[in-house]
Amino acid sequence: MGLYDAARLFGFEVESSDNLRFIPLAVRFNLNRFGQHITLDQWQMLPYEDRALLARFPIEDEAELEKNFDLTLEEMMKTHANVAPEQVKIDRDPVWAHADTVPETVIRQSSLCGVSAPSLSSWAKLDRFQRYALAKLSRNTDKVNHDFLPAMKEFGLTE
Repeated sequence: MGLYDAARLFGFEVESSDNLRFIPLAVRFNLNRFGQHITLDQWQMLPYEDRALLARFPIEDEAELEKNFDLTLEEMMKTHANVAPEQVKIDRDPVWAHADTVPETVIRQSSLCGVSAPSLSSWAKLDRFQRYALAKLSRNTDKVNHDFLPAMKEFGLTE
């Protein structure tokens, strides 16, 4: 698999990403799995075309493209932000990778949004990127994430 034809955005992200002003979940997913971190300010230093290219990288496992994401991001960051991406520890056992357990943060965020948490069978039917998205959107359990409920609706978990 090569690059996607267009930026990989969930439907609920189209408006909230504000024309790639914010870091899309596909880019966050790849940053997390390759152990890299950039700030929103650094992301916004990148030209739109570079942000769109990073959002076109696949989210599926493909060793050949993985190193290209790393190298591409590093080159872009050095060119436009004069820094290298921060290297962070890769979580080898993230909560979203488990289809057999709904993460506590997702349950809590569902409660904050006034909807039922995904059932175990519904959670298991989600693909790993959808589970990642819900886990990422629910990481702050003190306040409602504005994209969480739209994500739940898009993934068919609530009406």
